[in-house]
Amino acid sequence: MRNIQFYQEAFVAYLHDFKFDKEPASLYDPVSYILGLGGKRLRPVLTLMTAELFDCDYQKALNAALSVEVFHNFSLIHDDIMDNAPLRRGKETVHEKWDLNTGILSGDAMLIMAYQLFEGYDAEVFQKLAKVFSKTALEVCEGQQYDIDFETKDDVFIAEYLKMIEQKTAVLVGAAMQMGAIVAGASLEDQHKIYEFGKNLGIAFQLQDDYLDAFGDPKTFGKQVGGDIIENKKTILYLKALELSAGDHKMELQHLFSITPNDHSDKIETAKQIFISSGAATAAQNEIKNFSDKAFLILDDLSVEANRKEILKQFGEQLMNRVV
Repeated sequence: MRNIQFYQEAFVAYLHDFKFDKEPASLYDPVSYILGLGGKRLRPVLTLMTAELFDCDYQKALNAALSVEVFHNFSLIHDDIMDNAPLRRGKETVHEKWDLNTGILSGDAMLIMAYQLFEGYDAEVFQKLAKVFSKTALEVCEGQQYDIDFETKDDVFIAEYLKMIEQKTAVLVGAAMQMGAIVAGASLEDQHKIYEFGKNLGIAFQLQDDYLDAFGDPKTFGKQVGGDIIENKKTILYLKALELSAGDHKMELQHLFSITPNDHSDKIETAKQIFISSGAATAAQNEIKNFSDKAFLILDDLSVEANRKEILKQFGEQLMNRVV
């Protein structure tokens, strides 16, 4: 197994060499644009790492990894349209840089292109990849719909929220790893275990994102701290605070998350203080630890040599200790 940076650089080089400059340019230019905006490349790197975990040359998994990244970015284009978001990774979103119709159509094209990337594999591998991919793609859509529904639903429960982030975010992490295992010819049992590892790590990752949104360092977080509070998002911090608060604090929090003042600073600070005093901040950190611990227990049970698992442990620990 190699280090994480190696897989990141190998994937980015493959992405840069891949030709998306077809005609009509008005359809494919947005595809190149969104894929060129960078990002953590978390999912495709995990696909490559998993392939080598099961003793397969990572290069055989490059198309599967690219498929995951193309699908992920397709979902971001459509998410940005639904959220009416002006920026993605500090740059104009596709629908802002071009227009709404281009964003929809270019996103649709990316979904088809993600499937096309399986065509280089033999029939059996193709079928297995497509089965996992189709199931996951539908779950991501379901998770996005739950997220939309929660915007207008007053009584969101923590179990519902965890289900939403599992489907919207975590299942794609699990699928990325299972696809690497499929390319490598791993057993069905190990495929399921590595999927569960990735899914639980993905849940922990999203919960940590919720936590950092409120309590991250503005110098390193990479986006506005308190953004979820400003947008009245029902994250794990908000839901835990409602669960643990009583009386005036509960009513105050509900009021804060029903208003959009011009000056957000007081709202952010008050909400953060309630998150801390109610115990929600600590409870959220405990949830992050619970899901990451569950992921590492599954990894321990995987039927590969301990030294080969070490890079995934390091990767998971880096994710859980991140400040961005």
